[in-house]
Amino acid sequence: MNCSNLIVIGAGPGGYRTAEYAAKAGLKVVVFEGAEVGGTCLNVGCIPTKTYVHSGSFAEARERLLTVVPGLRAGVEGILSHPNITLVKEKAEFVDAKTVRAVSSGETWSADNIIVATGSESKMIPVPGIDGPNVLDSTGLLNLDTLPAKLCIIGAGVIGMEFASVFSRFGTQVTVIEFLKECLPALDSDIAKRLRKQMEKEGITFNMQCGVKEIADGKVFFENKKGQTESVEADVILVATGRKPRVQADFAKAGFVYDERKGIQTDENFETTVKGIYAIGDVNGRQMLAHAAEMQGIRVVNRILGKEDGIRLDVMPAAIFTEPEAACVGPSEDQLKADVVQFECHKSFYRANGKAMSMGKTEGMVKLCCEPGEGKLLSAHVYGAHAADLVQEVTAYITLGATLRQLRETVHIHPTLSEVLIEVN
Repeated sequence: MNCSNLIVIGAGPGGYRTAEYAAKAGLKVVVFEGAEVGGTCLNVGCIPTKTYVHSGSFAEARERLLTVVPGLRAGVEGILSHPNITLVKEKAEFVDAKTVRAVSSGETWSADNIIVATGSESKMIPVPGIDGPNVLDSTGLLNLDTLPAKLCIIGAGVIGMEFASVFSRFGTQVTVIEFLKECLPALDSDIAKRLRKQMEKEGITFNMQCGVKEIADGKVFFENKKGQTESVEADVILVATGRKPRVQADFAKAGFVYDERKGIQTDENFETTVKGIYAIGDVNGRQMLAHAAEMQGIRVVNRILGKEDGIRLDVMPAAIFTEPEAACVGPSEDQLKADVVQFECHKSFYRANGKAMSMGKTEGMVKLCCEPGEGKLLSAHVYGAHAADLVQEVTAYITLGATLRQLRETVHIHPTLSEVLIEVN
């Protein structure tokens, strides 16, 4: 049996970044990965999707994928070549709470600390016809060799909205079916509505408050909000109804508590119910974001090393790379009202910003929420060009407990889109 200080199961963003951080701190680390390093994010998620977002055509996107993904994958393999890291390119399974075995070779490793970072997988809805030949998840859609003439997307969350925006721009006729009243429920409802309306102007059809009942003969049958049955014909049907933690049957051998729907149960330091075993990223079901997985992993290693850190995992920005972009950090105005929090809401619009006008990107809006009297910043919800970059700036202020007044008193370069942050009324 081989021994190490730390075992990491999974080499996605959480796994490989955690391994790198631990190795640089002097720990001997073993990383198991049964598929390609980089995980869902690099191989069939964030990176391929953003390659599509920033390509002018379907053909260009397919061509760029051939260099972007392998190039980044080689970079991850370089990170995992650190002298303190041993990469085992096999799927791992628990033998017991301290031992992990490589499934193919049978080689075993033991460690006092084990981090589970197995990620997530697409969640399919239980309706007749969901296993049809033209019904795909996001991975299947990215693997298409030809551009579909008609695409029906079930779900108006992040994945659905990004693919709707991309394929519509490529020339596909796109229809979206969503069970909820509005798209992107984590986003401010006003901004989400503005984004959807803009996408409708671009030719995308949205069917909101509709429940899918069946998929048959190349059609999606759904019940609209009036209780009537309608159908949409499509060459390809994308099921974008979210993701679920990737749990394994062998987890039972380790003894920690987990659920197939909710993932692995962890405490505030991401330790499972078994001491020395941790779970980070999508598999713990807390925040399904690559950057969340990375920071959770750093927190775990710091705990193992006995180090304190100031990581604010309650301040978690997120972005939707549609056209235009949308991004957020902190609770929406609706959430603050529901929680009966005393706050002020300040708004500004891209149409009054010089840089936005010069770029021809005047469609956009900013909402900043803070404590009364231009006090401590609570959240930022942005819609428009480079929304993610603007939200990232506000994230820094929120993390440090800064006020809206301090944001306003920070000198901003002119002309830049960031000026919309200090122009809020």
